[in-house]
Amino acid sequence: MALATVLWVDDEVEILEAHKLFLEMKGYQLITKTNGFDALEFLQKQKVDFILLDESMPGMSGLETLQRIKRLYPHLPVVLVTKNETESLMEEAIGAQITDYLIKPVNPNQVLLTLKKNLENKRLITETITTNYQQQFQSMFDALGEDPTYKNWIEVYQQLVYWELEMEKSDSPEMTEILLEQKKEANAAFFKFISRNYTSWINHPDTNTPILSHQFFQQKILPHISPEIPLVWILIDNFRLDQWKAIEPALSELFSIQEEDCYFSILPTTTHYCRNALFAGMLPKDIEKKFPSLWKKDDDEDGKNNSEPDYFQTQLQSLKRDDIKYSYHKVLSNSDAIKLSDNPGVLLSNDLSIVVYNFVDMLSHARTGMEMIKELAADEKAYRSLTKTWFTHSPLFQMLKKLSQKKCTVLISTDHGSLQVKSPLKVVADKQTTNNLRYKNGKNLDVDLREVISFKDPELGGLPKSNISSSFIFAGKQDYLCYPNHFNQFANLYKNSFQHGGVSMEEMIVPVIRMTNKE
Repeated sequence: MALATVLWVDDEVEILEAHKLFLEMKGYQLITKTNGFDALEFLQKQKVDFILLDESMPGMSGLETLQRIKRLYPHLPVVLVTKNETESLMEEAIGAQITDYLIKPVNPNQVLLTLKKNLENKRLITETITTNYQQQFQSMFDALGEDPTYKNWIEVYQQLVYWELEMEKSDSPEMTEILLEQKKEANAAFFKFISRNYTSWINHPDTNTPILSHQFFQQKILPHISPEIPLVWILIDNFRLDQWKAIEPALSELFSIQEEDCYFSILPTTTHYCRNALFAGMLPKDIEKKFPSLWKKDDDEDGKNNSEPDYFQTQLQSLKRDDIKYSYHKVLSNSDAIKLSDNPGVLLSNDLSIVVYNFVDMLSHARTGMEMIKELAADEKAYRSLTKTWFTHSPLFQMLKKLSQKKCTVLISTDHGSLQVKSPLKVVADKQTTNNLRYKNGKNLDVDLREVISFKDPELGGLPKSNISSSFIFAGKQDYLCYPNHFNQFANLYKNSFQHGGVSMEEMIVPVIRMTNKE
């Protein structure tokens, strides 16, 4: 069986005999026609996979034949073969959606390369990606060694994200499954790593401690604030590294990317704790002590992130940098986003402008309750794709396009990521316990302690102690916490949903990107 059927249309059919013998030897079937009329008539009777089309033919020209073919068969790849190298011809051919072009005289290997590039592209990419991944499969884990550092974990996570995106280009479900299994194993090891090191990071930070949420502004934002060049800090809530990599190509066309790094979100990996820590420059236990009237408990119904401007002003004062002129903007609706996009100049009138964007977080939460969103974001690949689609059509992207034309620095970051959960874990608790599926805060928490990170004294984890007997537990791997009552019902409802609050690379190792105007 032939690899593909190729139709070659050229009035000088005698010169094609050598090509015909060569391509048939390589496994292709080659059919020749001497003019556009015969080619169109043939296409109505027989399906072909590829067309090579001479540009200069008597009767109907190659471009006219191309236009007719594209009207009837818009997805059929057509390569123009021509002696004419004029720019106007090339532009007209490209405008008519030519797949590629070859300049006469062509040799058989040129034709073969064109066929492989356009017909066997997916197979060749799959083979190359599979081979390269197999070669690096074990080295990723070997890089961790016996006593990995947080830097090792960032590198491993970056590698896993890289290969996850590479696998999207291939057609190998088997290798994709192996990668997902390796990611699962990595998260199990990451859970143990956090269990061993987290309280030391919180209570005795040293050179082996990563940048954490409450240290982020001082270490990642403050050094880039200057009166000469405005800095726009865009915080996209619940934004993962793989989602950044999905939108990076669109932004790299607009900006020069100066820094692409990761930092660690504190626990719980939720907006309430992480983002307040970002703006306050303090751990949650210290925020609660300093601002007892502003800090909200987990079971409070009021908005838990309404005091970010107050916290941020206090952080500037503590750093003795209340000379910084800044503005704060929270985007909670599409109308908010359009208003800001229509007037990006407001972001350039201060030393620092902060824009908090909540869309991705809303998308994550909506996925659980909306069947249409569930279907659109059925897995990690679809979740990335949905984020990319939103971004490229969003007022945020339009705003960034306008900012790319101005002299400014743009820094994109987040507060935490999210994880697709798979395995329900039973927990018994009282009625005042939090509803989050990846962590619980309350009294009398009964769970298999081998499967969670537990802080019986919340202050050891930098967390407020709501009452004398309250504690925190955090799920790891792809677990989610369900109560015994109606266990199966809730386990089925939330399985495969995207959640955050617990311990995983996706939730804790989050991106920070600094970009400048290309000029």
